[in-house]
Amino acid sequence: MNTLEVRNLKKYFKTPRGMLHAVDNVSFTIQEGKTLGVVGESGCGKSTLGRTVIRLLEKTDGEIFFEGQNVSDAKGKKLKALRGNTQMIFQDPFSSLNPRMTVSQTIAEPMRIYKRGGRKEIVERVRELMETVGLSQRFQDSYPHELDGGRRQRIGVARALALNPKLIVCDEPVSALDVSIQAQIINLMQNLQEQRNLAYIFITHDLSVVRHISDEILVMYLGVEAERCPAKELFKNPAHPYTRALLSAIPRVNIHKKTERVILEGEITSPIDPPDACRFAARCQYALDICRRREPALTEIGENHFAACHRVGEAL
Repeated sequence: MNTLEVRNLKKYFKTPRGMLHAVDNVSFTIQEGKTLGVVGESGCGKSTLGRTVIRLLEKTDGEIFFEGQNVSDAKGKKLKALRGNTQMIFQDPFSSLNPRMTVSQTIAEPMRIYKRGGRKEIVERVRELMETVGLSQRFQDSYPHELDGGRRQRIGVARALALNPKLIVCDEPVSALDVSIQAQIINLMQNLQEQRNLAYIFITHDLSVVRHISDEILVMYLGVEAERCPAKELFKNPAHPYTRALLSAIPRVNIHKKTERVILEGEITSPIDPPDACRFAARCQYALDICRRREPALTEIGENHFAACHRVGEAL
């Protein structure tokens, strides 16, 4: 069963210079217990996509289906129910927490808002969640500034789990943490996914991380889909020139195996009222005239493997 299905989602922002196309015609599905990794450079629309999917931002166009129900324009009780089933773990574990609330108050807040049990039930549930995410009970009356980044992010995870959601959007949840702490948080999230059959949208710019945790990967470039396919297929057979450039930048453990680095040059196309052309053409060494005149369609080039490139299938 699909937990989430997104069809032709668009999110534009009005600016003094025109419409900024932050997310432009993006589609995907996520099944129960699966993870969709969303990768790309800063400013490609990853976070905007995640926030629009769970209705923190209102879409410009497109459809969002949660467990088969169209929630694109849900309001009132339906929207509140959707937000109870879809939670978010934010990138910065400090600014995403209320500095005036203790750990226990922060984790309990969603349950109080949704009236999930009395005082004793909520207190017991908070203790259970703290134990689940690996937070000692001695921190229940601590404030965010008294804790390190790893513990603060565990608070964010516990808060996201408070209402037993079915989908969690993870917006670069480990990018602000030390490498050793990153591994702990990722392992925690994978264990929770197995135990609770959670669906994740895992947003990151770190391809090493997304390879470890994702079932499917969506590569975004300036608001559009460049490539989408199963994680193993992306690393084995990348089809889009932009994807290849991203993969070439991953640090290698084997120093004796030389990897040719793809250096992207040229100006980034403006996302404000972009022309009907490939948005990557200005930086692509394989670009043709047609790339500058017409936007490529997202084409299926293999089983569940999609790429948006006029030269897809050619030996580049």
